[in-house]
Amino acid sequence: MSRVFPDPFIPGLASADQAEHLIVPWAACDSPQWWDTVTALPSTATTHLRSLLKGMRRIEHDRGQASSLNLAHERVLARELGWSQLPDRLLPWAALSQVSCRLPDATTCGWITLCHWAMGREQATLSDPQWLHISADQSQTLMAAMLPFFESEGIELQHVEAGRWLARGQALNAPTASLERVIGRDIEPWLPASQASRLLRRLQNEMQMLLYTHPVNEERASRGELAINSIWFSGTGALPDVSARTPAVHMPHTLAQAALADDWVAYAQAWTQLDEQAVRPLLERQQAGQTVQLTLCGERGAITLQSVPPSLWQRVHQMLSPSLWPAVLKDQL
Repeated sequence: MSRVFPDPFIPGLASADQAEHLIVPWAACDSPQWWDTVTALPSTATTHLRSLLKGMRRIEHDRGQASSLNLAHERVLARELGWSQLPDRLLPWAALSQVSCRLPDATTCGWITLCHWAMGREQATLSDPQWLHISADQSQTLMAAMLPFFESEGIELQHVEAGRWLARGQALNAPTASLERVIGRDIEPWLPASQASRLLRRLQNEMQMLLYTHPVNEERASRGELAINSIWFSGTGALPDVSARTPAVHMPHTLAQAALADDWVAYAQAWTQLDEQAVRPLLERQQAGQTVQLTLCGERGAITLQSVPPSLWQRVHQMLSPSLWPAVLKDQL
């Protein structure tokens, strides 16, 4: 299964074996099939999660909105980084990635992702960019064709990987929706709409016209491949003036690809993988007496739990109480 382009594209976060806080994106989804899937999971799929939850209490509940341009796990990670003063929709993941990579000029940046808009009768839907299988040559060729348009607006482009570029310039200090927020959805509610985003929207429209007749797409059409017919801006903004800190946070995107594809068989399998690879190490730290945190994230909200000291009362209570999973997520996220 191919990976997604997560907007918190940040090298340097903790590994599963080192993390004190595990953030789980897409633990809950808006799709009506999500609840049927998690309630049908065999207990063996979440063995470690069930044990972990029994020794935890809720310490925070992030109640997001359906219209939020950022997903809940982005907001949680932003708080861990000390970005509590930054508004939703302006979380500078691109700029942070440059600091993490120790690259210069990371003040105001954004990601540009090549993508395909599936045009329907009444709406356009953004397809997962990984379905495009863009080659490095195609990506470099398209960036070279677009570069003069961006440079004329004071925006520098840097090729990061096939289908994904870094943009630098003051124009990137504008609200944009995270890519994961939009995949598989009608794009209209998520397009840059603020006054500050007008330039980005214009560039997006101009690039659509350029792509319409570009030879790269003619070659792709000859092979029966989807056209690269648009770009998406995300992770935009400038780093806040706060002391940098690297939290002991692990945030795997194990569940994301299946959730975004509405592949609920794969989603169930991903939970088994997540439970073993990410939850088990956290449970071991909890059992060793360390204080650990777990945040389960939906598309809008998130619940953060923290381990509590064991006691005789807790042990008896745990034996008598029903499992907290997956009821802890119902109507919460």
